[in-house]
Amino acid sequence: MIRAFVLYDGEPDSQLYDEHVELCRAVPGVTFRHGRVFGSPTGEPEHRYYAEFEWPDLDGFKAAARSPEFAETGKHAQVLGVPFSVEFADVD
Repeated sequence: MIRAFVLYDGEPDSQLYDEHVELCRAVPGVTFRHGRVFGSPTGEPEHRYYAEFEWPDLDGFKAAARSPEFAETGKHAQVLGVPFSVEFADVD
């Protein structure tokens, strides 16, 4: 299973993020989840919002990564106005 984790430094504007969620859910073969980060084991969390893309395998990820829908999510993320980072993981 392949996952893309998106960690936002702040909480995005809810109206803009609703638009973003629709774009994310249009990515081929993806399961998309997101939510507010509410804590950490050591106190205040470093990030305020979390999103996750999930594909069943590397081939599905590679196909989605080449899609115009996936590219559109990256473009739209820039207008959210919140710094973020993205990381990819191969999860057993």
